[in-house]
Amino acid sequence: MTSLSDRCRNIEFILSDVDGVLTNGGIVFDNQGIETKQFHSRDGLGIKLWRRAGGKFGLLTARASHIVKLRSSELGVDVLRQGFEDKLPAAQQLFSELHLDPAKVCYIGDDLPDLPVMQCVGFGVAVADAAEEIRQAAHHVTDLAGGQGAVRETIEFILKIKGSWDGIVGTYRGS
Repeated sequence: MTSLSDRCRNIEFILSDVDGVLTNGGIVFDNQGIETKQFHSRDGLGIKLWRRAGGKFGLLTARASHIVKLRSSELGVDVLRQGFEDKLPAAQQLFSELHLDPAKVCYIGDDLPDLPVMQCVGFGVAVADAAEEIRQAAHHVTDLAGGQGAVRETIEFILKIKGSWDGIVGTYRGS
C-alpha cells in the first residue's frame, strides 16, 4: 500500500471540481438570471503558489459558467473543462492529452460525480463537507469545507510533504 507521503511526493497536477470545492456549493441567480459564485481568496493564492512551485492546475466541472471561466483566467489555471457531468471520460482524455500518469494527479471533489475520477488518481482528496461516500473513498479529507480554503489546505499539505512550502513562505518573509 502506498503511503500518503509517497502519494503527495509524486503529484504534478491538481485537478479540482468547482461547485462545493472552490465554492460553498451554493448557486445564486440574480433577478436577471445571472449566476454568481463566491470564491475564497486563499484558494486563489494557493493555486498561484502551486503553479509557482512548478505544478499544473486544472478545473473539471459538470456545470458551465462564465464566472468560472473568468476566475480560472484570473488565476492562470492551466486547464478548464466545463459541462462534463460524466467526469471520468473527460479526466481520462485530459490525462492522455497532457501525457499525465493518473498516479501523479491529485483530484479534489465533494460529491458523487467526483467519485470515479477520485478513484482513478494517485491522490484523491475530499473537502470536509463532502458527501459521505466521497469522504470514505478519499485518501485524505481536508479540515476545511468547500469554499472555505480547502483547496489551499490541500496545496499546502502537498507542498509541505514535497519540502517546498518553507521556500515559498520564505519569499514572503524576504528570506
